[in-house]
Amino acid sequence: MIQISDTAQTHFRKLIEREGVPGMGVRLSAVDPGTPRADARLEFAEPSDLLGDEWAVDCDGFTLYVDASSVGWLDGAEIDIVAGTAGAQQLTIKAPRIKGEAPGDAASLVERVHWVVENEINPQLASHGGKVAVQEVSAEGVVLLRFGGGCQGCGMADVTLKQGIEKTLMGRVPGVTAVRDATDHDSGHAPYIPRGNAA
Repeated sequence: MIQISDTAQTHFRKLIEREGVPGMGVRLSAVDPGTPRADARLEFAEPSDLLGDEWAVDCDGFTLYVDASSVGWLDGAEIDIVAGTAGAQQLTIKAPRIKGEAPGDAASLVERVHWVVENEINPQLASHGGKVAVQEVSAEGVVLLRFGGGCQGCGMADVTLKQGIEKTLMGRVPGVTAVRDATDHDSGHAPYIPRGNAA
């Protein structure tokens, strides 16, 4: 179920009336759902823009169309208009399921490791143009990672591994006993900090 506040409905209705296109509504879709980059997109939708499989939500003076493939990701979403800075109004969309849900305790060690790497570790490494990929998770709980991007060949990769990634994985995923680097750092093309330059 998607909740749209009365304030948001009034806002959309005024915008649609200003457009003056018969049957125009608002379409809501999930972009890159199930990933750390996931976001919700709202756009005007004329009748000719619709595919016919959208879920229709009747609102005050217009219809909100939810892309069929986005329904599961947007379940529980809340659309509202809130006061922003300097008294300006700001549209907000809260979609708690859009980035996916962390695997539960019954999930395998591999699933839980992948979730933390993709949703917590890689978004932080992306600020330096880096990333890691899980190469292997052993039965003993040893995680083997391969660095890429700005982390491959970076002089601080060892520090990132031990003080950042290993601490995060061991703290967030019960069963992880160690984290190892399987990267060929000599073949890195654009390290964030070249080896030999690290303090």
